[in-house]
Amino acid sequence: MRRPGGRLSGTVAAALLALLAAAPGRAQDPWGLPRELEGVGIDPRPDAQVPLDAVLRDEQGTVVRMGDYFDGRRPVVLILSYYRCPMLCGLVLDAALDAFKGLAWAPGEEFEVVTLSIDARETPELARGKKESTLAALGRPGAERGWHFLTGSERSIAAISEAVGFSFRYLPERNDFAHAAGIFVLTTDGRVSQTLTGLTYEPRTLRLALVEASDGKIGGLLDQVLLFCFHYDPKSGTYTPVVMNIVRLAAGVTVLCLGTLVGTLLWRERRQARAARPEARTVGLAPDVTRMGTP
Repeated sequence: MRRPGGRLSGTVAAALLALLAAAPGRAQDPWGLPRELEGVGIDPRPDAQVPLDAVLRDEQGTVVRMGDYFDGRRPVVLILSYYRCPMLCGLVLDAALDAFKGLAWAPGEEFEVVTLSIDARETPELARGKKESTLAALGRPGAERGWHFLTGSERSIAAISEAVGFSFRYLPERNDFAHAAGIFVLTTDGRVSQTLTGLTYEPRTLRLALVEASDGKIGGLLDQVLLFCFHYDPKSGTYTPVVMNIVRLAAGVTVLCLGTLVGTLLWRERRQARAARPEARTVGLAPDVTRMGTP
């Protein structure tokens, strides 16, 4: 007799093992990984070009290319998963949803989202169902225009996943896939900008990653200042302070403030001096009323 909860425990264990593979370099763990996780992991590849000519299908079954989702202005968040995944993919999508909800921005406006199934057997119908349930959870009107759920051939899937450093493995005995947890922030022309691993993506971290990937095309002055002062640390998965840049910025602000103060004082002094000169001329040229009149 099977113990209650045995299936859930097995799923949780598989998810935890997959999370171990999420850290860069875990695919070659010297301690040895379970056989199911050999060759599984995420190896960040900054500036790697995603194959824009990869042929895919959208949730309506229409043939598209990866390059269709890059307009030169908006960055793209790439999520590699599969729609029948029993647990880990759902956790990744939930984490992405939480991060998107924490942003003032929305898919289709400031950025695009592409979710691609790593299972070549999955169909546009599955993709459409996953899109409907995911967008319902997001609750952002119009997001359907900017969040795309795709399927593709083994060749296209392999080309895209290899480009971003996402390694996975099919487990025939389980009829599912071993893979790691993470999302990829791509530039407006399809290069890897940041790789966010794990199951938590802080909205501020994601926002800065999107601003950086857009090369300043989205976001404001404050975002640019934060990018100057903070640098993405792949080990912690967050933007950490850059001390020297903060010192430079503080020094620059101090010099600017002092310059503004000195300029303001000089301007006031000159204005007061100009105001005093006409008065002095008037006093000097005033006629002597005691000498005026009839002799």
